[in-house]
Amino acid sequence: MRRPAQDAAQSFSVKQAQVEFHNFASLGEPERAFRIYAEENVRRGSILRNHREFIGPMTPFLEIGANAGHTSYMLANEFGADGFALDISADALRHGLVLRDVWGLAKSPVRIAGDALHLPFQDGSLGFVMTCQTLSQFMDIDAVFREVHRVLAPGGVFLFCEEPLRRQLSLRLYRCPYYDTMKPWERKLFDWGLLGYLVKDVIGAHQEESFGIRQNHTMGLREWHALIDRYFAAKEWDVFVPQRGWGEKLMHKLAVRLDRHGSEWLAARMLGGALAGVCRKAGEPPAGEEADFAKFEDLLRCPDCHARLGRDGTDTLVCTSCNYEAPNEGGVYNVIRSAERKDLYPGDREDLIDFSRASHASHLLEGWYELEGDFGNKYRWVGKRASVKLTRVQEGPQRLRIRGHAHELLFQQGQPAEVNVRVNGVQLRRFGLDRTGLFILEADLPDAPEYTIQLDCSPLWNDSIDDRNFTMSFSMIRLVQAD
Repeated sequence: MRRPAQDAAQSFSVKQAQVEFHNFASLGEPERAFRIYAEENVRRGSILRNHREFIGPMTPFLEIGANAGHTSYMLANEFGADGFALDISADALRHGLVLRDVWGLAKSPVRIAGDALHLPFQDGSLGFVMTCQTLSQFMDIDAVFREVHRVLAPGGVFLFCEEPLRRQLSLRLYRCPYYDTMKPWERKLFDWGLLGYLVKDVIGAHQEESFGIRQNHTMGLREWHALIDRYFAAKEWDVFVPQRGWGEKLMHKLAVRLDRHGSEWLAARMLGGALAGVCRKAGEPPAGEEADFAKFEDLLRCPDCHARLGRDGTDTLVCTSCNYEAPNEGGVYNVIRSAERKDLYPGDREDLIDFSRASHASHLLEGWYELEGDFGNKYRWVGKRASVKLTRVQEGPQRLRIRGHAHELLFQQGQPAEVNVRVNGVQLRRFGLDRTGLFILEADLPDAPEYTIQLDCSPLWNDSIDDRNFTMSFSMIRLVQAD
């Protein structure tokens, strides 16, 4: 099977990691996700209201990197706009359907699985494009700006927010995880406002990087300024500078005092933080009545040949020129290019064990406890040993990819936390774990038509309310093509 061509701005392996991660994380812990999504909407809603006059009409809108679609639901319900929630993960958008019921919402966006580098929209078709925490996942952010500029109508507005600013005052020693998976000394330094002076990139980048989602944290204020001016005629800004503990509060106060305008700009350069940009495309908005959004397909284009898409009686998007089709699958249209869609969404395959799919059980051999979890975060605990069988379906060098989770009790047993992987009876690699939370293990495989994979895990622990012994849990084991 031929591998899809690589995009310089974002490799296929990163897209694959995003599909997996968003499926896994979007509603893997429902109550926590609902809380975080509500908090994000409060922050993002505040930015929208602060720039409401500059933004103008929001219909039709597009949110890129929508994840579960929570901010698109806010645009549709709180701001009364019609539009699209787009994410490369169809599963994340599908899981997000529960938000409408949980939050008691009246309107929903149209949910599109799509690629930010190949937006499936007509030129000049949208009035407002928004993205949050997304641009830093592209090695060439200019490529995303180019696509956004293409799909915006004259006078249309692009709002991006929660994008990292490169911090000058840092030793850049290592990538640090989020607070809940930090080690005690890291949490202490974080609380004092000192951890940011040590870490590479932004705090929390470790999780996405370990998952295979490459991060671009090279953009400072000057770089963002130059990029926006390359594509847009007018702009407004917000900067959010961290003030965590005395270590950052003192530096922030000093930087504001030293800034010749008394602004946040020097503090943002020294301490980094996050940027929100609101950018208007040159030209006057098209005159005339607002289009009927019930025929939203008129705004779309085929990702393969760029012809218009229609919609047939089965609610399938159909290209008017080639044979491309995108049926409505559980409330989501998957409008990713054919060459990538078949590999990003392989369905049931002999080289993939996704514990969120019923078919995973046919690959399991010994040592697995019963299935647990929600939505895309379903998993099984193991004791000391467990094994599975995978059969290769792709040509070329193969790589083993394992996704699991290490409980905090694993690290309280006085022994190193380890996973020793054996393949077809031969040791492949011994992995040491050094912190609680999500982990990704990868190793190149020898050439073989099929693989029996044995996981020897340690140390054992017991939570005192269950008579079983545990080590760790696993949610995905698969073969991927080696880069």
